[in-house]
Amino acid sequence: MTDQLQAVREFILGRNPKLGQVPDDLDLIDSRAINSLAFVEFIFLLEELTGEPIDPEDVDLDDFRTLNAIEARFFKRKAAR
Repeated sequence: MTDQLQAVREFILGRNPKLGQVPDDLDLIDSRAINSLAFVEFIFLLEELTGEPIDPEDVDLDDFRTLNAIEARFFKRKAAR
């Protein structure tokens, strides 16, 4: 796990302490671990962690659905460049 993904996990747990843990395949949207109120703040966190702005035209809701999806879309893709 990257430090970036750990920061994402801590963000989610900080807002949902009853979860106890965030499995990599937990559906963050359906489980409401990230709700609409926290979503904008979550986007800002991802932008800070990647150092790049997130263009809403370039992303899909599924890009945020699980930690695995977030890692693949935002962290591994950047590392591959």
